[in-house]
Amino acid sequence: MVGNGLQGTLLGVRGEIEGFSTLEMSFVMSAYFLGFLGGSRLAPEMIRRVGHVRVFAALASFISAVMIMYPMLADPIAWSLGRVVIGFCFSGVYVTAESWLNNAASNENRGQALSLYMIVQMTGIVSAQALILVGDPGGYETFVIASILVSISFGPILLSISPTPAFDTTKPMTLRQLMSASPLGCVGMFLLGGVFSAQFGMAAVYGAQAGLTLAQISIFVASFYIGALVLQYPLGWLSDRFDRRLMILLAAGIGGVGALVGMIFGLTLPILLVSAFFIGGMSNPLYSLLIAYTNDYLEYEDMAAASGGLVFINGLGAIAGPVITGWLMGPAIFGPQGFFLFIGALLFVMAAYAAYRMTQRTYITVDETATIAPIYPTSSPVALEVAQEVVIEAAQDETDAQETA
Repeated sequence: MVGNGLQGTLLGVRGEIEGFSTLEMSFVMSAYFLGFLGGSRLAPEMIRRVGHVRVFAALASFISAVMIMYPMLADPIAWSLGRVVIGFCFSGVYVTAESWLNNAASNENRGQALSLYMIVQMTGIVSAQALILVGDPGGYETFVIASILVSISFGPILLSISPTPAFDTTKPMTLRQLMSASPLGCVGMFLLGGVFSAQFGMAAVYGAQAGLTLAQISIFVASFYIGALVLQYPLGWLSDRFDRRLMILLAAGIGGVGALVGMIFGLTLPILLVSAFFIGGMSNPLYSLLIAYTNDYLEYEDMAAASGGLVFINGLGAIAGPVITGWLMGPAIFGPQGFFLFIGALLFVMAAYAAYRMTQRTYITVDETATIAPIYPTSSPVALEVAQEVVIEAAQDETDAQETA
Protein backbone atom coordinates (compact mmCIF):
# COMPACT_ATOMS: atom_id res chain seq x y z
CA MET A 1 0.00 0.00 0.00
CA VAL A 2 2.91 2.36 0.59
CA GLY A 3 4.16 1.61 -2.92
CA ASN A 4 0.70 2.10 -4.40
CA GLY A 5 0.04 5.34 -2.57
CA LEU A 6 3.46 6.66 -3.57
CA GLN A 7 3.18 5.91 -7.30
CA GLY A 8 -0.25 7.55 -7.61
CA THR A 9 0.88 10.85 -6.09
CA LEU A 10 4.25 10.72 -7.82
CA LEU A 11 2.70 10.40 -11.28
CA GLY A 12 0.45 13.39 -10.64
CA VAL A 13 3.48 15.54 -9.84
CA ARG A 14 5.71 14.10 -12.57
CA GLY A 15 3.00 14.60 -15.19
CA GLU A 16 3.05 18.34 -14.48
CA ILE A 17 6.85 18.36 -14.79
CA GLU A 18 6.67 16.54 -18.13
CA GLY A 19 4.10 19.03 -19.41
CA PHE A 20 1.23 16.56 -19.80
CA SER A 21 -2.17 18.19 -20.08
CA THR A 22 -4.75 17.65 -17.35
CA LEU A 23 -6.89 15.63 -19.76
CA GLU A 24 -3.94 13.38 -20.61
CA MET A 25 -3.29 12.81 -16.91
CA SER A 26 -6.96 12.03 -16.36
CA PHE A 27 -6.74 9.13 -18.83
CA VAL A 28 -3.56 7.94 -17.13
CA MET A 29 -5.28 7.93 -13.75
CA SER A 30 -8.48 6.38 -15.07
CA ALA A 31 -6.50 3.49 -16.59
CA TYR A 32 -5.68 2.20 -13.10
CA PHE A 33 -9.35 1.63 -12.30
CA LEU A 34 -9.95 -0.06 -15.65
CA GLY A 35 -7.19 -2.52 -14.86
CA PHE A 36 -8.39 -2.90 -11.27
CA LEU A 37 -11.87 -3.85 -12.41
CA GLY A 38 -10.47 -6.39 -14.86
CA GLY A 39 -8.19 -7.85 -12.22
CA SER A 40 -11.03 -8.34 -9.76
CA ARG A 41 -12.76 -10.49 -12.39
CA LEU A 42 -9.78 -12.51 -13.66
CA ALA A 43 -7.55 -12.89 -10.57
CA PRO A 44 -9.70 -15.60 -8.93
CA GLU A 45 -9.27 -17.87 -11.97
CA MET A 46 -5.51 -17.24 -11.96
CA ILE A 47 -5.32 -18.25 -8.31
CA ARG A 48 -7.27 -21.43 -8.98
CA ARG A 49 -4.84 -22.36 -11.77
CA VAL A 50 -1.43 -21.69 -10.19
CA GLY A 51 -2.04 -20.85 -6.52
CA HIS A 52 -1.75 -17.85 -4.21
CA VAL A 53 2.04 -17.65 -3.95
CA ARG A 54 2.75 -17.65 -7.67
CA VAL A 55 0.02 -15.15 -8.44
CA PHE A 56 1.20 -12.75 -5.73
CA ALA A 57 4.87 -13.01 -6.78
CA ALA A 58 4.15 -12.68 -10.51
CA LEU A 59 1.80 -9.71 -10.19
CA ALA A 60 4.00 -7.89 -7.68
CA SER A 61 6.96 -8.37 -10.04
CA PHE A 62 5.03 -6.68 -12.85
CA ILE A 63 4.10 -3.81 -10.51
CA SER A 64 7.74 -3.33 -9.54
CA ALA A 65 8.82 -3.36 -13.20
CA VAL A 66 6.19 -0.86 -14.35
CA MET A 67 7.12 1.56 -11.56
CA ILE A 68 10.68 1.68 -12.88
CA MET A 69 9.37 2.04 -16.44
CA TYR A 70 7.47 5.27 -15.73
CA PRO A 71 10.46 7.68 -15.74
CA MET A 72 12.05 5.85 -18.71
CA LEU A 73 8.95 6.20 -20.93
CA ALA A 74 7.53 9.61 -20.07
CA ASP A 75 4.62 9.40 -22.49
CA PRO A 76 0.88 9.57 -21.69
CA ILE A 77 0.08 6.46 -23.75
CA ALA A 78 2.88 4.42 -22.14
CA TRP A 79 1.82 5.60 -18.69
CA SER A 80 -1.81 4.72 -19.40
CA LEU A 81 -0.85 1.19 -20.45
CA GLY A 82 1.35 0.91 -17.40
CA ARG A 83 -1.48 2.03 -15.16
CA VAL A 84 -3.79 -0.60 -16.65
CA VAL A 85 -1.17 -3.24 -15.82
CA ILE A 86 -0.60 -1.88 -12.32
CA GLY A 87 -4.33 -1.64 -11.61
CA PHE A 88 -4.82 -5.23 -12.78
CA CYS A 89 -1.87 -6.46 -10.72
CA PHE A 90 -2.80 -4.60 -7.54
CA SER A 91 -6.32 -6.00 -7.78
CA GLY A 92 -4.88 -9.50 -8.05
CA VAL A 93 -2.50 -8.89 -5.15
CA TYR A 94 -5.41 -7.70 -2.98
CA VAL A 95 -7.52 -10.74 -3.93
CA THR A 96 -4.61 -13.01 -3.00
CA ALA A 97 -3.83 -11.34 0.32
CA GLU A 98 -7.45 -10.93 1.37
CA SER A 99 -8.44 -14.50 0.60
CA TRP A 100 -5.41 -15.77 2.53
CA LEU A 101 -6.28 -13.48 5.43
CA ASN A 102 -9.87 -14.71 5.44
CA ASN A 103 -8.73 -18.32 5.46
CA ALA A 104 -6.38 -17.71 8.38
CA ALA A 105 -9.03 -15.90 10.45
CA SER A 106 -11.58 -17.63 12.65
CA ASN A 107 -15.18 -16.68 13.38
CA GLU A 108 -13.99 -15.14 16.65
CA ASN A 109 -11.37 -12.78 15.18
CA ARG A 110 -12.47 -12.23 11.54
CA GLY A 111 -13.96 -8.82 12.33
CA GLN A 112 -10.81 -7.70 14.14
CA ALA A 113 -8.61 -8.98 11.31
CA LEU A 114 -10.67 -7.08 8.75
CA SER A 115 -10.49 -3.88 10.81
CA LEU A 116 -6.73 -4.19 11.19
CA TYR A 117 -6.36 -4.85 7.46
CA MET A 118 -8.32 -1.69 6.63
CA ILE A 119 -6.17 0.33 9.05
CA VAL A 120 -3.02 -1.04 7.41
CA GLN A 121 -4.34 -0.05 3.97
CA MET A 122 -5.07 3.55 4.93
CA THR A 123 -1.89 3.89 7.01
CA GLY A 124 0.14 2.70 4.03
CA ILE A 125 -1.39 5.29 1.72
CA VAL A 126 -0.95 8.09 4.28
CA SER A 127 2.68 7.23 5.09
CA ALA A 128 3.48 7.05 1.37
CA GLN A 129 2.84 10.77 1.04
CA ALA A 130 5.86 11.54 3.23
CA LEU A 131 8.14 9.54 0.91
CA ILE A 132 7.31 11.84 -1.99
CA LEU A 133 9.68 14.32 -0.33
CA VAL A 134 12.64 11.91 -0.22
CA GLY A 135 13.74 12.32 -3.82
CA ASP A 136 13.32 14.56 -6.82
CA PRO A 137 10.04 13.68 -8.62
CA GLY A 138 11.71 14.81 -11.83
CA GLY A 139 14.34 12.05 -11.48
CA TYR A 140 14.42 8.31 -10.86
CA GLU A 141 14.96 7.96 -7.11
CA THR A 142 11.36 8.08 -5.90
CA PHE A 143 10.18 5.66 -8.59
CA VAL A 144 12.91 3.25 -7.53
CA ILE A 145 11.82 3.56 -3.89
CA ALA A 146 8.24 2.64 -4.84
CA SER A 147 9.53 -0.35 -6.82
CA ILE A 148 11.73 -1.51 -3.93
CA LEU A 149 8.83 -1.31 -1.48
CA VAL A 150 6.65 -3.52 -3.67
CA SER A 151 9.54 -5.96 -4.21
CA ILE A 152 10.06 -6.25 -0.44
CA SER A 153 6.40 -7.22 -0.07
CA PHE A 154 7.18 -10.56 -1.77
CA GLY A 155 9.07 -11.68 1.34
CA PRO A 156 6.33 -12.57 3.81
CA ILE A 157 4.36 -14.46 1.16
CA LEU A 158 7.25 -16.35 -0.45
CA LEU A 159 8.83 -17.32 2.89
CA SER A 160 5.58 -18.21 4.64
CA ILE A 161 5.26 -21.77 5.93
CA SER A 162 1.49 -21.45 6.20
CA PRO A 163 -0.36 -23.78 3.81
CA THR A 164 -1.99 -22.01 0.89
CA PRO A 165 -5.78 -22.03 1.22
CA ALA A 166 -8.24 -23.43 -1.25
CA PHE A 167 -9.76 -20.56 -3.18
CA ASP A 168 -13.39 -20.04 -4.06
CA THR A 169 -15.62 -17.04 -4.61
CA THR A 170 -19.36 -16.64 -4.57
CA LYS A 171 -21.20 -16.29 -7.86
CA PRO A 172 -22.27 -12.64 -8.03
CA MET A 173 -25.87 -11.50 -7.92
CA THR A 174 -27.17 -9.95 -11.15
CA LEU A 175 -27.20 -6.16 -11.38
CA ARG A 176 -30.96 -6.24 -12.00
CA GLN A 177 -31.50 -8.11 -8.72
CA LEU A 178 -29.21 -5.71 -6.87
CA MET A 179 -30.96 -2.63 -8.25
CA SER A 180 -34.32 -4.08 -7.31
CA ALA A 181 -33.14 -4.83 -3.77
CA SER A 182 -31.50 -1.45 -3.14
CA PRO A 183 -31.67 1.38 -5.70
CA LEU A 184 -29.91 3.76 -3.31
CA GLY A 185 -27.14 1.26 -2.66
CA CYS A 186 -26.48 0.81 -6.40
CA VAL A 187 -26.71 4.49 -7.38
CA GLY A 188 -24.66 5.49 -4.34
CA MET A 189 -21.91 2.98 -5.14
CA PHE A 190 -21.71 4.21 -8.74
CA LEU A 191 -21.43 7.86 -7.68
CA LEU A 192 -18.97 6.98 -4.92
CA GLY A 193 -16.75 5.24 -7.47
CA GLY A 194 -16.38 8.57 -9.27
CA VAL A 195 -15.71 10.43 -6.02
CA PHE A 196 -13.05 8.00 -4.81
CA SER A 197 -11.22 7.69 -8.13
CA ALA A 198 -11.14 11.47 -8.46
CA GLN A 199 -9.56 11.95 -5.04
CA PHE A 200 -7.24 8.93 -5.37
CA GLY A 201 -6.15 9.67 -8.92
CA MET A 202 -6.48 13.43 -9.39
CA ALA A 203 -5.66 15.02 -6.01
CA ALA A 204 -1.94 15.24 -6.79
CA VAL A 205 -2.74 16.51 -10.31
CA TYR A 206 -4.88 19.23 -8.73
CA GLY A 207 -2.09 20.16 -6.33
CA ALA A 208 0.48 20.44 -9.12
CA GLN A 209 -1.88 22.44 -11.33
CA ALA A 210 -2.82 24.75 -8.44
CA GLY A 211 0.83 25.58 -7.81
CA LEU A 212 1.26 23.80 -4.45
CA THR A 213 4.77 22.88 -3.37
CA LEU A 214 5.80 19.22 -3.18
CA ALA A 215 5.43 19.22 0.63
CA GLN A 216 2.00 20.85 0.38
CA ILE A 217 0.82 18.27 -2.18
CA SER A 218 2.01 15.51 0.15
CA ILE A 219 0.02 16.88 3.09
CA PHE A 220 -3.01 17.64 0.93
CA VAL A 221 -3.26 14.08 -0.46
CA ALA A 222 -2.65 12.57 2.99
CA SER A 223 -5.52 14.62 4.46
CA PHE A 224 -8.10 12.66 2.44
CA TYR A 225 -7.04 9.38 4.02
CA ILE A 226 -6.44 10.76 7.50
CA GLY A 227 -10.07 11.88 7.42
CA ALA A 228 -11.08 8.35 6.40
CA LEU A 229 -9.17 6.83 9.32
CA VAL A 230 -10.50 9.28 11.90
CA LEU A 231 -14.16 9.36 10.86
CA GLN A 232 -14.76 5.73 9.85
CA TYR A 233 -15.68 4.53 13.35
CA PRO A 234 -17.88 7.49 14.40
CA LEU A 235 -19.95 7.24 11.20
CA GLY A 236 -20.22 3.48 11.58
CA TRP A 237 -21.34 3.83 15.19
CA LEU A 238 -24.01 6.37 14.25
CA SER A 239 -25.24 4.30 11.31
CA ASP A 240 -26.06 1.40 13.66
CA ARG A 241 -28.32 3.73 15.67
CA PHE A 242 -30.10 5.92 13.11
CA ASP A 243 -31.84 5.56 9.76
CA ARG A 244 -29.01 4.74 7.35
CA ARG A 245 -30.61 6.72 4.57
CA LEU A 246 -30.36 9.79 6.79
CA MET A 247 -26.71 8.99 7.55
CA ILE A 248 -25.96 8.60 3.83
CA LEU A 249 -27.69 11.93 3.17
CA LEU A 250 -25.74 13.70 5.94
CA ALA A 251 -22.37 12.16 5.09
CA ALA A 252 -22.73 12.94 1.38
CA GLY A 253 -24.01 16.43 2.16
CA ILE A 254 -21.14 17.23 4.54
CA GLY A 255 -18.62 15.89 2.04
CA GLY A 256 -20.26 18.00 -0.68
CA VAL A 257 -20.01 21.10 1.51
CA GLY A 258 -16.34 20.29 2.10
CA ALA A 259 -15.80 20.21 -1.66
CA LEU A 260 -17.73 23.46 -2.10
CA VAL A 261 -15.55 25.16 0.52
CA GLY A 262 -12.42 23.89 -1.23
CA MET A 263 -13.67 25.18 -4.58
CA ILE A 264 -14.62 28.66 -3.37
CA PHE A 265 -12.16 29.34 -0.55
CA GLY A 266 -9.33 26.90 -1.27
CA LEU A 267 -6.70 29.55 -1.88
CA THR A 268 -4.79 28.79 1.31
CA LEU A 269 -3.36 25.48 2.49
CA PRO A 270 -5.32 25.26 5.79
CA ILE A 271 -8.65 25.56 3.94
CA LEU A 272 -7.55 22.93 1.43
CA LEU A 273 -6.55 20.54 4.21
CA VAL A 274 -9.87 20.96 6.03
CA SER A 275 -11.73 20.44 2.78
CA ALA A 276 -9.74 17.28 1.95
CA PHE A 277 -10.20 15.93 5.49
CA PHE A 278 -13.99 16.15 5.30
CA ILE A 279 -14.22 14.91 1.72
CA GLY A 280 -12.13 11.84 2.54
CA GLY A 281 -13.65 11.47 5.99
CA MET A 282 -17.17 11.33 4.57
CA SER A 283 -16.68 9.60 1.21
CA ASN A 284 -14.54 6.65 2.31
CA PRO A 285 -16.84 5.55 5.18
CA LEU A 286 -19.79 5.94 2.79
CA TYR A 287 -18.52 2.76 1.09
CA SER A 288 -19.19 0.71 4.23
CA LEU A 289 -22.41 2.59 4.88
CA LEU A 290 -23.85 1.89 1.41
CA ILE A 291 -22.94 -1.79 1.69
CA ALA A 292 -24.57 -2.02 5.12
CA TYR A 293 -27.68 -0.26 3.81
CA THR A 294 -27.88 -2.69 0.88
CA ASN A 295 -27.53 -5.62 3.29
CA ASP A 296 -30.58 -4.37 5.19
CA TYR A 297 -32.71 -5.42 2.21
CA LEU A 298 -30.99 -8.75 1.50
CA GLU A 299 -31.33 -12.19 2.99
CA TYR A 300 -28.21 -13.42 4.76
CA GLU A 301 -27.56 -16.03 2.05
CA ASP A 302 -27.56 -13.28 -0.63
CA MET A 303 -25.12 -10.89 1.05
CA ALA A 304 -21.91 -12.52 -0.16
CA ALA A 305 -23.32 -12.82 -3.70
CA ALA A 306 -24.13 -9.10 -3.70
CA SER A 307 -20.50 -8.12 -3.08
CA GLY A 308 -19.31 -8.81 -6.64
CA GLY A 309 -22.09 -6.70 -8.14
CA LEU A 310 -21.44 -3.80 -5.76
CA VAL A 311 -17.72 -3.79 -6.58
CA PHE A 312 -18.49 -3.87 -10.32
CA ILE A 313 -20.90 -0.92 -10.05
CA ASN A 314 -18.36 1.03 -8.01
CA GLY A 315 -15.66 0.19 -10.56
CA LEU A 316 -17.69 1.56 -13.46
CA GLY A 317 -18.01 4.88 -11.68
CA ALA A 318 -14.31 4.82 -10.81
CA ILE A 319 -13.25 4.44 -14.45
CA ALA A 320 -15.24 7.50 -15.51
CA GLY A 321 -14.28 9.67 -12.51
CA PRO A 322 -10.76 10.85 -13.44
CA VAL A 323 -11.66 11.43 -17.11
CA ILE A 324 -14.59 13.72 -16.29
CA THR A 325 -12.55 15.42 -13.57
CA GLY A 326 -9.68 16.02 -15.99
CA TRP A 327 -12.03 17.54 -18.55
CA LEU A 328 -13.52 19.88 -15.94
CA MET A 329 -10.02 20.86 -14.80
CA GLY A 330 -9.07 21.96 -18.31
CA PRO A 331 -7.99 25.60 -18.69
CA ALA A 332 -10.92 26.31 -21.01
CA ILE A 333 -13.46 24.91 -18.52
CA PHE A 334 -13.03 25.46 -14.75
CA GLY A 335 -9.30 25.01 -14.24
CA PRO A 336 -8.02 23.34 -11.03
CA GLN A 337 -11.30 24.05 -9.20
CA GLY A 338 -13.01 21.53 -11.49
CA PHE A 339 -11.54 18.89 -9.14
CA PHE A 340 -13.70 20.06 -6.24
CA LEU A 341 -16.66 20.82 -8.51
CA PHE A 342 -16.85 17.22 -9.74
CA ILE A 343 -16.53 15.66 -6.29
CA GLY A 344 -19.03 18.09 -4.77
CA ALA A 345 -21.56 17.56 -7.55
CA LEU A 346 -21.51 13.77 -7.13
CA LEU A 347 -21.85 13.96 -3.36
CA PHE A 348 -24.75 16.43 -3.56
CA VAL A 349 -26.49 14.20 -6.12
CA MET A 350 -26.06 11.25 -3.76
CA ALA A 351 -27.51 13.26 -0.86
CA ALA A 352 -30.47 14.35 -2.99
CA TYR A 353 -31.15 10.79 -4.15
CA ALA A 354 -30.99 9.54 -0.55
CA ALA A 355 -33.59 12.16 0.39
CA TYR A 356 -35.77 11.03 -2.51
CA ARG A 357 -35.49 7.35 -1.54
CA MET A 358 -36.62 8.23 1.99
CA THR A 359 -39.97 9.14 0.48
CA GLN A 360 -40.24 5.90 -1.52
CA ARG A 361 -39.61 3.17 1.05
CA THR A 362 -40.63 2.61 4.63
CA TYR A 363 -38.02 2.98 7.34
CA ILE A 364 -36.34 -0.15 8.71
CA THR A 365 -36.02 0.01 12.47
CA VAL A 366 -32.56 -0.05 14.01
CA ASP A 367 -33.24 -3.49 15.54
CA GLU A 368 -33.74 -4.94 12.05
CA THR A 369 -30.60 -3.52 10.44
CA ALA A 370 -27.39 -5.48 9.93
CA THR A 371 -24.13 -4.58 11.63
CA ILE A 372 -21.76 -2.36 9.64
CA ALA A 373 -18.29 -3.74 8.84
CA PRO A 374 -15.35 -1.43 8.02
CA ILE A 375 -14.34 -1.58 4.37
CA TYR A 376 -12.67 0.91 2.02
CA PRO A 377 -12.91 1.39 -1.76
CA THR A 378 -9.27 0.28 -2.11
CA SER A 379 -10.23 -3.33 -1.38
CA SER A 380 -11.08 -6.19 -3.72
CA PRO A 381 -14.34 -8.21 -3.88
CA VAL A 382 -12.75 -10.74 -1.53
CA ALA A 383 -12.49 -8.18 1.29
CA LEU A 384 -16.10 -7.27 0.69
CA GLU A 385 -17.09 -10.93 0.95
CA VAL A 386 -15.14 -11.14 4.22
CA ALA A 387 -17.01 -8.09 5.48
CA GLN A 388 -20.29 -9.76 4.54
CA GLU A 389 -19.25 -12.87 6.46
CA VAL A 390 -18.53 -10.73 9.52
CA VAL A 391 -22.02 -9.22 9.29
CA ILE A 392 -23.68 -12.61 8.87
CA GLU A 393 -21.76 -14.15 11.76
CA ALA A 394 -22.60 -11.21 14.03
CA ALA A 395 -26.30 -11.53 13.15
CA GLN A 396 -26.26 -15.27 13.76
CA ASP A 397 -24.53 -14.82 17.13
CA GLU A 398 -27.16 -12.25 18.11
CA THR A 399 -29.96 -14.63 17.07
CA ASP A 400 -28.40 -17.50 19.04
CA ALA A 401 -28.05 -15.28 22.11
CA GLN A 402 -31.71 -14.25 21.91
CA GLU A 403 -32.83 -17.86 21.55
CA THR A 404 -30.69 -18.90 24.52
CA ALA A 405 -32.12 -16.09 26.63
